[in-house]
Amino acid sequence: MTAPRWTRDNWDRAPINRWSFQHVREIVPTAEVWRGREPASIFPRAPRPIEAITYQGEAGPSDIGRFLDATFTDGFIVLHRGAVVAERYFNGMNERTLHLSQSVGKSLIGILAGIFAARGQLDVDGLITDYLPELGATAYKGAKIQHVLDMTSGVAFDETYTDPYSDIGRIDVACGWKEKPVGDTRHWPNSVWEVIQGLTQKEAEHGARFAYRSIETDVLAFVLERISGLRLPEIVSRDLWQPLGAEESANYTVDPSGYALADGGFNACLRDYARFGEMLTQDGFFNGRQVVSSDWVRKCRFGDHAKFTGDYRIATPKGAYQHQFWHEDHTTPVLLARGVFGQLIYSDPAAGFTAVKLSSWPDFRNNTLLRETLAALQAIKRALQES
Repeated sequence: MTAPRWTRDNWDRAPINRWSFQHVREIVPTAEVWRGREPASIFPRAPRPIEAITYQGEAGPSDIGRFLDATFTDGFIVLHRGAVVAERYFNGMNERTLHLSQSVGKSLIGILAGIFAARGQLDVDGLITDYLPELGATAYKGAKIQHVLDMTSGVAFDETYTDPYSDIGRIDVACGWKEKPVGDTRHWPNSVWEVIQGLTQKEAEHGARFAYRSIETDVLAFVLERISGLRLPEIVSRDLWQPLGAEESANYTVDPSGYALADGGFNACLRDYARFGEMLTQDGFFNGRQVVSSDWVRKCRFGDHAKFTGDYRIATPKGAYQHQFWHEDHTTPVLLARGVFGQLIYSDPAAGFTAVKLSSWPDFRNNTLLRETLAALQAIKRALQES
């Protein structure tokens, strides 16, 4: 792919994202997540021709071939019972390309929390200020680790992606993705930590309801860094990428202070996202080892549907959110790691089914494309189960 003309204002927006999501290292500073020295773990292969599988799409009958073409797919992989049945690349991507995962990366932090908890290093019922006492002067005072894991803190945070003056817009500037608005003379945060320290307003009681706040993942990442004395890329390398037998080193975008953006700056290749997803499907076990406790993974699978209200139910009416994962249906064990512009890891342990779709949608959020994607994956899953 030839590099288009991009600026700090447009690099992560359509149509530039069709190129940029595969070239993040060329745009902003990054830190390596080392894969280690051991050989990559091997996936068995049992290829299947999936393109002709049909399903009922949003606009009528469709098939997987049309779905992949119509939904801005960059990479797509499906595993059934531990074997790769389909692996497809589009839009110039290949098996070594690192692709931005956006908020799929949040789910890595949820799993790391489980690893730290199993070691006795993290108490999910403990207060955030037990680990980050500086946040006693913020709205996080009185919030528990569990609250940020489930995004049920009552901290006021504006997640409006298209508003540069929203809280998430301030993160874009603080993390180094964007320049501050031209002509604005107000103080803008110079790091993600500074954004967190500026959150002093509450909009609900801690634990009362779910509200999607990207900053919660960063709070949790700072807790893990404080406990371990390591930076996040080192933690992910040690506790996830090396144990999983990753094929390629990954990377994170980093802010001016060197903090890796836990809430959406992670980049990896398609097969390594699949390794993470298959580890979830196998109850935390992969590459001959228990990467995270099976109990923790099972706890990730069932969230509180009653707290999952409002617009969150448009695409997943029966959904929930727990431990940095979305749920397609709170009554099933299916886990979703989701990111804007169409990033998705889908894990269904009951069906032995794992899928990853890396995309460059034109929109941050598109409920029609999300429902289409879930319908297509369910059709593939049914076809594999019936064969």
